[in-house]
Amino acid sequence: MFLCTTCWDFNRCIITCILFLNLFSTSSVCYKPVVLVHGIFDKSYSLYSLMDRIGEKHPGTHVTLLDKLHGWKSMAPVWFQVKSFKKLLAPIMEENPGGINMIGFSQGGLVARALIESTNKHNVHTFISLSSPQYGQYGDDFLRIFFPGYVKESAWRFFYSKPGQMTSVGNYWRDPHHLDTFLNYSHFLPEVNNEVTTPDTIKYKRNFLKLQRLVLIGGPDDGVISPWQSSHFGVFDENEQVIPMQNTRVYKNDTFGLRTLDKQCKIVTITIPGIHHLDWHRNVSVIDDYIIPYLD
Repeated sequence: MFLCTTCWDFNRCIITCILFLNLFSTSSVCYKPVVLVHGIFDKSYSLYSLMDRIGEKHPGTHVTLLDKLHGWKSMAPVWFQVKSFKKLLAPIMEENPGGINMIGFSQGGLVARALIESTNKHNVHTFISLSSPQYGQYGDDFLRIFFPGYVKESAWRFFYSKPGQMTSVGNYWRDPHHLDTFLNYSHFLPEVNNEVTTPDTIKYKRNFLKLQRLVLIGGPDDGVISPWQSSHFGVFDENEQVIPMQNTRVYKNDTFGLRTLDKQCKIVTITIPGIHHLDWHRNVSVIDDYIIPYLD
């Protein structure tokens, strides 16, 4: 009788252990939902390759593209875009109290950063900035694509005006030769960088510091972002020499928390040669080797 009871208890223990291991195994492959923010002039399907690849490598992951303001509408002022996307993002965060991950491509990386900084109760765990002009844009290659009638030396006259500030590009065009005008007339980049004081200055830094990881991806063969190091928070000085992130004013003064995150080892900076701007979100190796590993 004692033997039978022991066997029964043993079998029940084995079954319980198996159920526990199955439960643990199932939960271990659950990944945080991912939100994608598209770039300038992107179509509604532009990030489908990235979305599909995430689904293949991390089965069951809920991936959402903020499906709004495509094509010419992506030229709207950045703060308008932030306000519009925030309406789509809010229910996603509410439905996922455990946190989400966010990927912003090109201009979408700036929009995503502004979403994070301006949302008090955001729960973004990892933010991946994929070839985004995080410290602004200044270059002829870019203008030839989107503003063929302009050259970089004179573009500031338009971008730092009321009509120019009605374009997204004007909001983050940073001419190193006219920084005073940039700080006075640009209605977006100086604000999210906390280079100028606004009623939201403290809020932007507090919210940015809620990030647990910031992944900055870019490369020297991008061909659009100028300088390409802007994707790593690098910036041109007045001689058009690149100042690396750690030597910039916003980093040294920790205006919005960049230095703090770096000191906490929460910033990952990735440089990948040989990738053109339009291929970052479609290149399987980039996605598999440098994006997927950070979507835990």
